[in-house]
Amino acid sequence: QVQLAESGGGLVQAGGSLRLSCAASGLTFSTYRMGWFRQASGKEREFVAGINWSGESTYYADSVKGRSTISRDNAKNTVYLQMNSLKLEATAVYYCAAGGRVGSRGGVYYYYDMDYWGNGTLVTVSS
Repeated sequence: QVQLAESGGGLVQAGGSLRLSCAASGLTFSTYRMGWFRQASGKEREFVAGINWSGESTYYADSVKGRSTISRDNAKNTVYLQMNSLKLEATAVYYCAAGGRVGSRGGVYYYYDMDYWGNGTLVTVSS
């Protein structure tokens, strides 16, 4: 049984930082691409960042590029999302996901059709 458990969410002031973690179990973690998605209230879930199985390739949504870093530790079966200079619009439930496919639009890569999802962790950015 695959489990993805996110942690690290919370309340942070605008301009602050948070580091999200996602611990995976029940799958051969080192063979899966991993992604972070988010869903704000009343909006559709959107891709935030992705990382390939080895960590050599990373992809970011334009909304977080330059302010966020995705990384993974295959020895710990964990993927991370470091978010800096957080903006109010970053308030959302953040989900970790595994597998899926890679797409591109206008030269920007993103993940979709993910195979497994975590339950999410809430990030609230306050003014």
